Amino acid sequence: MMRTASLPYNLYLIGFMGCGKSSAASYFHEKYDMPVIEMDEEIVRKTGMSIQDIFRTRGEEAFRQMETALLRELGTVRNTVISCGGGAAMRAENVKLMREGGKIVLLTAKPETILERVRNDSSRPLLEHHKNVQDIAALMEKRRPAYEAAADFSVATDGKTEKEIVAEILRTAAGN
Repeated sequence: MMRTASLPYNLYLIGFMGCGKSSAASYFHEKYDMPVIEMDEEIVRKTGMSIQDIFRTRGEEAFRQMETALLRELGTVRNTVISCGGGAAMRAENVKLMREGGKIVLLTAKPETILERVRNDSSRPLLEHHKNVQDIAALMEKRRPAYEAAADFSVATDGKTEKEIVAEILRTAAGN
């Protein structure tokens, strides 16, 4: 039997690529029938371009502006899980828009876990030619202060199932 979660706010999943945002979002949809928006997928759909092509032809800044525009559009939805791109929380304007719409959940994982999860994924332009623990750790550390400042709470995903991660998110969000 499917349980339906009904939240008066959105859950914005932030964190480094490979930390489990998409997996957790899928679980929310499958088990709780919650709408899910994958920001990267939505941008690809709207532009008709892959993330790599956007970065290559328009640049990272243009992509970041697309993220902000999408978050603005999502300001009217509720009870939705929004899986944010890894860099979305790096912009203050994006964090403000997320805070207005719901709770910001930082998913974390160790660099070794990230590498294992993204090793065969060629759709991540910022990791191209940097798929090693040292480079991943350096980029994670660069982003960590912004992630932590943005988050209402965080959930470590290392060694946990989607079910365990989602249960922890719901438990913590209810008390937050």
